[in-house]
Amino acid sequence: MNQDKTYDIVIYGGTAAGIAAAVQARKMGKSAVVIEPGRRIGGLTSGGLGDTDVGMKEAVGGLSMEFYRRVARKYTQEEACWLFEPKVALEVLQDWVTEYGIEVVYGERLDLADGVTKQGDTIVSIRMESGSIFKGSMFIDAGYEGDLMGKAGVSYFVGRESNAQYGETLNGIRPGNELPGGIDPYVVKGVPSSGLLDRVLPHRGGDIGDGDDKLQAYNFRMCLTNNPDNRVDIEKPEGYNEADYEILFRAIEQGQDSRFFKLNRVTPDKTDSNNNSGISTDYNGMNHGYAEADYQMREQMWEAHRIYQQGYVWTIQNHPRVPEEIRAVYRPWGLPLDEFTESGHWTAQLYIRESRRMIGDYVVTEHDVRLENPVPDSVGMGSFAMDSHHTQYYVNEDGHVSTEGGFYIRLAAPYPISYRALVPKRKECANLLVPVCVSATHAAYGSIRMEPVFMILGQSAAAAAVLALEADGVVQNVKADELQAILVQEHQVLYTDI
Repeated sequence: MNQDKTYDIVIYGGTAAGIAAAVQARKMGKSAVVIEPGRRIGGLTSGGLGDTDVGMKEAVGGLSMEFYRRVARKYTQEEACWLFEPKVALEVLQDWVTEYGIEVVYGERLDLADGVTKQGDTIVSIRMESGSIFKGSMFIDAGYEGDLMGKAGVSYFVGRESNAQYGETLNGIRPGNELPGGIDPYVVKGVPSSGLLDRVLPHRGGDIGDGDDKLQAYNFRMCLTNNPDNRVDIEKPEGYNEADYEILFRAIEQGQDSRFFKLNRVTPDKTDSNNNSGISTDYNGMNHGYAEADYQMREQMWEAHRIYQQGYVWTIQNHPRVPEEIRAVYRPWGLPLDEFTESGHWTAQLYIRESRRMIGDYVVTEHDVRLENPVPDSVGMGSFAMDSHHTQYYVNEDGHVSTEGGFYIRLAAPYPISYRALVPKRKECANLLVPVCVSATHAAYGSIRMEPVFMILGQSAAAAAVLALEADGVVQNVKADELQAILVQEHQVLYTDI
């Protein structure tokens, strides 16, 4: 590593947002490096999420729309393609890297102990665990975890704000249950002294609308195939714990006979398989603490999620407590031999739906998403439903197992996202932009946190970084009208008439 080299823009995180940022930087004539802690670029976009959470297509523009059009061309289609295989998404992103001469560094993780060097309010360089140092004039944190942002001394929040804090209705602890009624919570049914089932808490932890530090559930977006010539079975994993599936067995006993996981086709014989009910591929309750965890603890959580989810699929396909008619529906599906060849055909990308969220001078709230606030400095639009997965299992007032934390509220129209949500407070950091772990509440982030929006914001962040670079080096001083003029030229959608 050339430790004397200084880049115009250092991008930490090779997600789709990070690659879009690098493309925009190169289009504007600046040097950029993308530091990817793993071995594959694209994050969820190339990591199994092939059934795009697009919301309203009219709100997608710029490089984000260009990505989906390039995907379409790989399938010899005319219009933008929102359904695709992981390997095709990766190919499109790698095409960008080649075309724009983007430098990508793999396998380098930020030193979480003391990896950010600042002079006053300006980041000078970042150091990796390996000792490699990357110097830059501007920095973009495009990771799902917000590690660079968090370690740069920027304010952030983990968990769920109370409804009262911003006058919201969807935040904090949520009512509602997405399990069949009547599931007994005790190891021995009807015997409290036998203890609660694994992952079932005695109470939800507060009143409806109260805040807490818990995260909505993670899982893996599985790409599965039913093509026997391109399929390997998902075996019962080493470390399989049958007790982890007792809620599943009891849900089936109480009448659940479908929605165990999605089989959404992205091609005639491949899926993007996601969580689909209160007991599904989400490992509810087992990611709390992930945002602040060190790498070793995160790796343990990753492995626990893998064992649970592979074990869950094996259980649905094979376990005698699952009726044969259910097993028969899911048994034909396995891992494609032509996907994720570098990681045993199982995606390495855990679906980190939410981690840190920056607290800037402007916080996007439910009111912005509902178009109740004017946003004069839009740098892109969101349009997907406000969507949170479940946070935990607990014993409800009826004495049964209940989920908690989920919501899904469709929107009537797209909403603009303020530039100020991408930048920290001025006193905290002057040369950092954050297009993924943006300044937003849990409720609003439930809509923002979609891959098309991350690419939109990644592109806009890079354009702003270039403007700051060519002015006084302060991202908070970028003039909205100048930034918007560039973004319009780049076909970014900033407002719609929908």
